[in-house]
Amino acid sequence: MKVSLASASLGEPIRIANVDLDGDAAAWLAAVGLHDGEELVVLRRAVLGGPIHVRTGSGGEFAVARELASKIVVEKR
Repeated sequence: MKVSLASASLGEPIRIANVDLDGDAAAWLAAVGLHDGEELVVLRRAVLGGPIHVRTGSGGEFAVARELASKIVVEKR
């Protein structure tokens, strides 16, 4: 089942299926390794609509703005 990164379950291994962004946001995501096929785990969500903290399959950890996370489609791996 595909959902947005913003609504993915905590601690569950997921894979990026599609990134629905253009321009600087898409370039930043690609530069930090968040691209189609990348495996992730959501570590935590900040309160009050704050960022989503994720760990990539290669061990990098990033905070992704909730607005960006809502445009990243993920699926269970």
